[in-house]
Amino acid sequence: MLIWIGGLKFADYEADGITPFVANSPFMSFFYTAPREYKTHVNKEGELVLKNKTWQDRNGTYSFSHGLGILLIAMGFLLILDYASPYAGLLGSILVMIMSIGTLSFLITTPECWVPDLGDGDHGFPYLSARGRLVIKDVIMLGAAFHMIGDSARRILNSSNINDKVVF
Repeated sequence: MLIWIGGLKFADYEADGITPFVANSPFMSFFYTAPREYKTHVNKEGELVLKNKTWQDRNGTYSFSHGLGILLIAMGFLLILDYASPYAGLLGSILVMIMSIGTLSFLITTPECWVPDLGDGDHGFPYLSARGRLVIKDVIMLGAAFHMIGDSARRILNSSNINDKVVF
């Protein structure tokens, strides 16, 4: 999944889709030239408005997304390599855990994660929008990464006989 989603980060529509998350994040907005202006330059999935695409390109949206794609693909391969080397799996799992925590922070920093008040009584917390539902799935990835960290660490300890040398 990480390799697939990482590959999609090279498609402009995917980069456009993550713009609100990155633009609102106090930890990532510096990657964009003008993060606060994103709302007036949004392309919907499947839509092409050339002036928005040009703005997104100048904003750094696509270059950030490509870098993120490379990171996701690398994490996916590290997890696959866990079968050959638990060290690779451990590194990949730690990176996935960090990424998942970062992604989950969008629930706090990105207003678009919650259903807006447009007149219906069901809005705000706990009503997740489509973007919020996209983010919340990272709880599953966080749990899987936590499990893989333990499994990789156990295999490393067992294979190196560190258990005999370390006093706990």
